[in-house]
Amino acid sequence: QLSCLVKLVTLHGFPRDLDSYPTDLLLFLSPSDYAATGSCRQYFANIGKANLDVLQKESSQRKELLSEALACLKISSTQVNKENAEILGRLVCDLGGEYIRSSGGNLLQQLSQCDSFLPEQEEAIRSVISSGNTTFGAPAAWSAFTLNVLSGLMPVFDHSILQKIPK
Repeated sequence: QLSCLVKLVTLHGFPRDLDSYPTDLLLFLSPSDYAATGSCRQYFANIGKANLDVLQKESSQRKELLSEALACLKISSTQVNKENAEILGRLVCDLGGEYIRSSGGNLLQQLSQCDSFLPEQEEAIRSVISSGNTTFGAPAAWSAFTLNVLSGLMPVFDHSILQKIPK
């Protein structure tokens, strides 16, 4: 339905007000299509808010979106800073374990919005959290607020992490 809607919306060229359309619609446009109406950073900031699950996880479309986002944001290593993590939004759900490890806690808040993880991502999340080198600190110092912010990661926590969280 969304791909048909994109065809209708773009039938007579790309409208200048693409930002006013549902973000899920943008998943079916490329950054070059969007370029006439805004920057690639703005495009990916909008994509990061979209429901990526309308595209199958591990699909070529999602991989291409992530690749283009990394290129747009000039992320050439596996380290993603906090500002770029916020722009990527839900696209961080497709980053591999190496990105999660290298970025420390910069991705945790966005990762907590993901519906599922690959085993390598889960392992990387546990490693980052166990290290305590995040803005949230070690699990032993977490508050109810921290748990609320990271609630989407709870299924990934193993016993060694859970036992350190204060009652």
